[in-house]
Amino acid sequence: MTTIEPITPVLEPEATELCEATDPHPRIYEVPPEEGRRILRDLQSGEGVERPDVDEEWVEVDTGEWGTVRTRIIRPAGVTGTLPVVFYIHGAGWVFGDEDTHDRLFRELVVGANAVGVFPVYDRAPEKKYPTQVEQNYAVGQWVAEHGAEHGMDTGRIAVTGESVGGCMSAVFTQMNKDRGGLDIAGQVLLYPVTDADFTTGSYEQFAEGYYLTREGMKWFWDAYTTDETERREKYASPLQTPDEELKGLPTTLVITDEADVLRDEGEKYANKLRAAGVDVTSVRVAGMVHDFLLLDSLRDTHAANVAHGLAIEALRRALGTDG
Repeated sequence: MTTIEPITPVLEPEATELCEATDPHPRIYEVPPEEGRRILRDLQSGEGVERPDVDEEWVEVDTGEWGTVRTRIIRPAGVTGTLPVVFYIHGAGWVFGDEDTHDRLFRELVVGANAVGVFPVYDRAPEKKYPTQVEQNYAVGQWVAEHGAEHGMDTGRIAVTGESVGGCMSAVFTQMNKDRGGLDIAGQVLLYPVTDADFTTGSYEQFAEGYYLTREGMKWFWDAYTTDETERREKYASPLQTPDEELKGLPTTLVITDEADVLRDEGEKYANKLRAAGVDVTSVRVAGMVHDFLLLDSLRDTHAANVAHGLAIEALRRALGTDG
């Protein structure tokens, strides 16, 4: 039998530079969480990076047993009236990331979709464990359903999006709203999402080291989120574990993965599983790129990011009916 060798990626120069810069130890997951958070904030300081102008407000959402969640609401600057909603759930390993590190991408997607953006600042791991984060996100969604109209939101038109673990929690958010009731999600855009706690896929083997996000890094992130193997197999932790029947009826989905990423295969597996369940799915793999390429300011102007960015906005606009 002929053995098929995996293709060795040829990365865009900026991605190669990122891999080389982040390869030395200690890595971001090898320092205390607060220091890692500072490193990412410094990396995303935004110096010289253009950001669309927005009007913003903050609310505090009381989620009951899950605590109070600070939530950012933005809209294109100067645009009044009622707009559809982009519900954005940020990534960065459940441990890192906040409204500052994800500000540019959040603004670009919301303004590009001509929508109101909702950004829950969920409690991060390891201080808070699963399922705190997904329950907080769902509760903020319920607040949108009940109070969104007071803030100029058309809650009959809502799409959810997120990257990495934010993509995971976006998929979970959509499932929770289907299972429990609440928002009627029109579409989901999952950007290089985590979908399972399986570190043995082909992409995990090929890209375990040397491509920015490592296998050891993802193991550390999962340990920060939950070490309980039973919890890890729950569909609200690992959406790839969702029974096929329960995926039926989910909204139109765009999944974007990148070539040199340990998470690539699980993202594409989730897209395939949705398609098998009858969901309208488009799955796109972007070559020459590594994880976080849409988030990181240093990769924003790469060919891959420009194309994927356009696809994500187009999918949001189509789901929300703002593409006319």
